[in-house]
Amino acid sequence: MVEKRSVIQRENVYRWFSELNSAQRVEFLCGLLDLCVPIELRFLGSCLEDLAGKDYHSLRDAEIKANNPADLATLTNITDEVVRSKLLISLALLNSDNREAAGVLFRTLTHIDSIINNYGLQLNDGQTGDQFLLLFTMASNHPAFSFHQKQVLRKELSQIQGIVITSCNNANLSTSSSTATSTTVTTTTTFTPCVAGSHFLHKASYERF
Repeated sequence: MVEKRSVIQRENVYRWFSELNSAQRVEFLCGLLDLCVPIELRFLGSCLEDLAGKDYHSLRDAEIKANNPADLATLTNITDEVVRSKLLISLALLNSDNREAAGVLFRTLTHIDSIINNYGLQLNDGQTGDQFLLLFTMASNHPAFSFHQKQVLRKELSQIQGIVITSCNNANLSTSSSTATSTTVTTTTTFTPCVAGSHFLHKASYERF
């Protein structure tokens, strides 16, 4: 009975995890790794090394660019969706000890305040918000960044989360209000959920990187 209950709980966790978006997946997995003991981490590292090795050749060119500060220095316009996709791939392929490349990415990502204020970048359109959440979640958990850099990135992540949540709540209120008052009038209001379940690491094309 206990074993059956354990299997059911495990299946529920798998189902719950599959419904998370990429940023939530990364955050949850990093939290789990923090709970593991050294021997468990070494074992998991071996498993990950084997799995990652299967894509080594297809990702090789992208990995070289992701660890080249000169290439990363060209990815500054994060208002461009293509640039954001390349930054996501760069963070995924960045070596854990590449401090120089991490410094370039850090300078790019910490301009988020001026970008939001000067360009009016909307984080409530679903895809854009999810991309920024994933970018800063990955960066704030990546070992290539220093402790201070991670603290700054985590603060930026909190700010973005606040903007996304506020925007989604406002959209929810607006949609609810329109639904409640429109008994004879058909409205065309659309709403993008706060948690869209988007997996940008799966969608991003490293072939064009």
